[in-house]
Amino acid sequence: MTTQQLFLGVISGDRRRSHAEVADRTDRIAAGLQKLGVKQGDSVCILMRNDIAFIEAAYAAMRLGAYGVPVNWHFKPEEINYVLKDSGTPVLIGHADMLHQLRDAIPPGVTVLSVPTPPEILGNYKIDPAHLATPDFATDLESWLKQQAPYDGPALPQPQNMIYTSGTTGHPKGVKRNAPTPEQTANAEAMRAMIYGLKPGARALLPGPLYHSAPNSFGLRAGRLGGALVLMPRFDPEEFLRLVEREKIDTIFMVPTMFIRLMKLPEEVRRKYDMSSLRHIIHAAAPCPADVKRAMIEWWGPVIHEFYGSTESGAVTFANSEDALKKPGTVGRIAPGAELRFVGEDGKILPQGEIGEIYSKIAGNPDFTYHNKPEKRAEIDLDGFITSGDVGYIDQDGYVFICDRKRDMVISGGVNIYPAEIEAALHAVPGVHDCAVFGIPDAEFGEALMAVVEPQPGVTLDAGSIRAQLKASLADYKVPKHVEIHGSLPREDSGKIFKRRLRDPYWERAGRKI
Repeated sequence: MTTQQLFLGVISGDRRRSHAEVADRTDRIAAGLQKLGVKQGDSVCILMRNDIAFIEAAYAAMRLGAYGVPVNWHFKPEEINYVLKDSGTPVLIGHADMLHQLRDAIPPGVTVLSVPTPPEILGNYKIDPAHLATPDFATDLESWLKQQAPYDGPALPQPQNMIYTSGTTGHPKGVKRNAPTPEQTANAEAMRAMIYGLKPGARALLPGPLYHSAPNSFGLRAGRLGGALVLMPRFDPEEFLRLVEREKIDTIFMVPTMFIRLMKLPEEVRRKYDMSSLRHIIHAAAPCPADVKRAMIEWWGPVIHEFYGSTESGAVTFANSEDALKKPGTVGRIAPGAELRFVGEDGKILPQGEIGEIYSKIAGNPDFTYHNKPEKRAEIDLDGFITSGDVGYIDQDGYVFICDRKRDMVISGGVNIYPAEIEAALHAVPGVHDCAVFGIPDAEFGEALMAVVEPQPGVTLDAGSIRAQLKASLADYKVPKHVEIHGSLPREDSGKIFKRRLRDPYWERAGRKI
C-alpha cells in the first residue's frame, strides 16, 4: 500500500469514516444537540470506549461552544451519577451496553442518546448480548441523526473538553478551562505541535482511552489534521505493531505500561513488524523506567519523547530521546512558555538541585477553575503557580527530575488513583476497624494498590471477600490488587496511621521512590 492509497479519516477496527463523513455527522449531532437545548458554556457528557462516535460527539459539543465531558467508563453507576449531576449536563451520549446499567443513575431531565456498540468493542470486551439494544429510556443516535439537518449556526470559540480528575476527597473535579482567545489558540496549537509531534497529514495512533486528558487532547487534534486517526478499542501489544505497519503510523501517544508490555513480546514477534514509519512517539502520565526507555529507543530509534504535566497545568517539561539517554530518569527541560518553581516546606523558592514541591504555570494558557469548586482551585495556587503535589528538582543543566509525590496519589498504568476514596469504601465493609491504602512497585503498571486492613476485635476478615465487596461500589481499577490483614496498624502519636512505615519497605526493596 503506497502513501497515496492510504485511507484518510478516522479508523476503528474494520470501520473507516472519511473526514467529510465525520464533519457531516458532527454538524448533524451539533444541530440535534442545539435542539435539545445545549448552548454555549453547557456540558455534554460522553460515556464511550474509544469509538469514532466519541470523536464526533466531542467535536459537536465544541461546535456549539459547549464542553464535551468524557466520563470514565470504568466508573460504577453512583460515580457516573455524580459526574452527570455535577456537570449539569442536559445530554448523555453513551454506548448502548453501558447505558443499560444506568437506569437509576441518570438525573431527571437528562436526554440519553444511545450509540450502537461497534464490532471491535464487542470483540475486545465481555459484553452481555442482552445489553446491545437501545435502552427504553434512551434514543438511538443513528435514527435520531437522520432527522437532523447540518448545523449552520455561528462559529463560536471552542473550549477544550472538561476532564474530571479525582481529588484527595475522593470526589472527581471538572477541570474547566476558559475558551481560548485566537492568540491563545495559536500558542496552544504551536505547543501541542511540538509536544505531540502532530503535523498536517499526520497518521496518528491512539492506543489509550479517550476519557483521559492527554489522549483526549491528542486524539481530538489528530482527527483534524487531514491524515488518519486510528483508534484502538484496547491496547494489545502485537495488534499495536500490526496497526503501525498496516497504516504507516508516524505519531502516537503512549504510556510507559505500553512500552513494558511491548518489550515482553518475544523478539521474533517484535522484529516481524516494520516500524520505520514512526516519527514522533510522545509518552506521559507516569514515570518510565530508564532501562525501558533506553530499550525502546534502541528498537525504534530516537523518536521517543516525553512530557510532564497535569490536566490542570498542561505540559510543562519536554524531553527528547537524546535527553533521556544523556540524563536517565529526567522528564526533560522546562517547555517553551512554561515556568516552574520548586518550593520548600516553608513556602520559599528553592535553588537548583534542592528538592521541593513543583509549582508551574504556562504564559498565555487560558486559566481554569474546578467546576463548582473554586475553593479547590485556590488550594493548589501559589502566586499564580499551581501544583499537583509532585516533588522534584532541577539540575545545573536545566533538567527536571521527579522524586516523589507530596500527596497520597497512586499512578497505576498512567491512571491517577486517590487512596482516600478507597479507604472510605473500606470503612464501610463490615468488620473493618481501620485501613491504609497506598501504592507499591509493580513491574508492569509502575504502581499497584495495596490495602492493609485492621479488623475489629474478634472479627476474622478475608482478603478475597474484601475485594469482592469493594467491587460493588468502586471501579475495578480502584480495587486494591493486594490486600493484607494486620492485627494492628502503626500509628503516630496523634493516632494517625503511619502510612510511610507500611509503604516504604516495598519501595526500598525496589530501589526507587516513585
